[in-house]
Amino acid sequence: MEVGLESGIPTYSGGLGILAGDTLRSAADLGVSMVGVTLLHRKGYFRQRLDAQGNQRENPDAWNPEEILKPLDPQVAITIEGREVKLRAWRYEIQGLSGHQVPVYFLDTALPENSPWDQTLTDHLYGGDAHYRLCQEVVLGMGGIALLSALAPQDRIIYHMNEGHSALLTLSLLDSGSQSGVSPAPTEADVEAVRQQCVFTTHTPVPAGHDKFHWDLVSKVLGPEQADLLKASNCCFDGSLNMTYLALRFARYINGVAMRHSEISTGMFPDYPIDAITNGVHAVTWTSPPFADLFDRRIPEWRQDNFYLRYAVGIALYEIVEAHSQAKRALLAEVERQRGVRLPEHPLTIGFARRATAYKRPDLLFSDLERLRTMAQRVGPIQVIYGGKAHPRDEGGKEMIRRTFQAAAALGEAVRVVYLENYDMALGKLLCAGVDLWLNTPLRPQEASGTSGMKAALNGVPSLSVLDGWWVEGHVEHVTGWAIGDDSESPGDSFQDAASLYDKLERVILPLYYGKPESYAKVRRAAIALNGSFFNTQRMVSQYVTNAYSF
Repeated sequence: MEVGLESGIPTYSGGLGILAGDTLRSAADLGVSMVGVTLLHRKGYFRQRLDAQGNQRENPDAWNPEEILKPLDPQVAITIEGREVKLRAWRYEIQGLSGHQVPVYFLDTALPENSPWDQTLTDHLYGGDAHYRLCQEVVLGMGGIALLSALAPQDRIIYHMNEGHSALLTLSLLDSGSQSGVSPAPTEADVEAVRQQCVFTTHTPVPAGHDKFHWDLVSKVLGPEQADLLKASNCCFDGSLNMTYLALRFARYINGVAMRHSEISTGMFPDYPIDAITNGVHAVTWTSPPFADLFDRRIPEWRQDNFYLRYAVGIALYEIVEAHSQAKRALLAEVERQRGVRLPEHPLTIGFARRATAYKRPDLLFSDLERLRTMAQRVGPIQVIYGGKAHPRDEGGKEMIRRTFQAAAALGEAVRVVYLENYDMALGKLLCAGVDLWLNTPLRPQEASGTSGMKAALNGVPSLSVLDGWWVEGHVEHVTGWAIGDDSESPGDSFQDAASLYDKLERVILPLYYGKPESYAKVRRAAIALNGSFFNTQRMVSQYVTNAYSF
């Protein structure tokens, strides 16, 4: 549903879209025959504006695809609510290191042949009500299949569904390949034929995060024949269509996006075998210019083979420190440009930037303002840079932003806190590279993977994070960073996590940063060598090719 390719193409909201873009970039680097399919989202996600109290305002993030993308000639048609809806596509080409190209197709319903309402179906990312959302998922899944069939019909193709948004593609495959004629009941051979073509990655460890549509709405949008076909395929439960169950039913390979997430997903869906392929990030994209220059000099093979970043252990510490200083100055310059605040370079600078929502707990750092103020005065100064958007309908997420502003006002000069608005790819690159410590505080076990800390690690920024998602695998205490809390199976406890967070800051991290800067630089270097070399999409795509895509 979302793909993040560049800041000028606002067709992503956060980690899921950035992961999709990074996946396609690494596929291009590795020469994998792959295409991406998404929606055009003419009005983007939204542009965020924050007032002095942290109240979020949203404006459309309109862009001109004509200036960036190439229009394609083939038009295809799908049926929504019994009427024909025409689609066209726009093409974006990702060129890999060796010149191999991976196209991304953006589906667009803004055609004069369509009704005014149908023309809006590819306007907004995650906008509208359940009806709008289901119609969008028809465009993505069934329209995507129609487009690919028109462009280049192939006998051997794998459809990789990232999250359940595109799962209706299985209905198109089932309908076109059915051997049972006009009967709405598919045979097991029909189902198995579809399964052999489909791979499914689930990204959400929370039941509420999986799309569900009431059966009356499904029947209205798809029509009675298609709805009966879904029902006969055993994809509907409790009077609704769960898009995750639809994808699970028709996938021959299923995976979560971290080892822990695979375990959680298996508990949620015990009837399905769920493998684990841990997420990564595109190393060349997310490595800041100072570190890219350093790696080019000291590890020239790193672009073609990210595993070579393991040899960062041989880079002199002073070079790591200097590269980070350059990245930090670039970030602080952006803070001053955007917010008019001049932050000094020396203090420990903590970064926290991700989608603003309650389970991410961006306010955990402010659980005890007096203790935070005291440790900054007694051990060493602290400054914090925040970024992240709350979904327009997520009032809890908006409240998290307001709490951050309230804490910033209460702390004043004792602990400088700045919130940068309109967090996007460009700002993310600066933040992940320029801070000294990356903070991640999700409520366990609700973090599927997380990738922001991986981007930070590529730039020598260690993490202070709850042991959830990827950090369960990437964490080596005092080596690649530090853990908040423990690795117990019980759900996270905010009181205990806050106490652990303060203890690590006051007793370990601040004394190390100010008292033993060479030791802190060693943690920076280990984060690159151990985490940067593994948690990348080059390794991840190679695993998909081996484990998921092979016939």
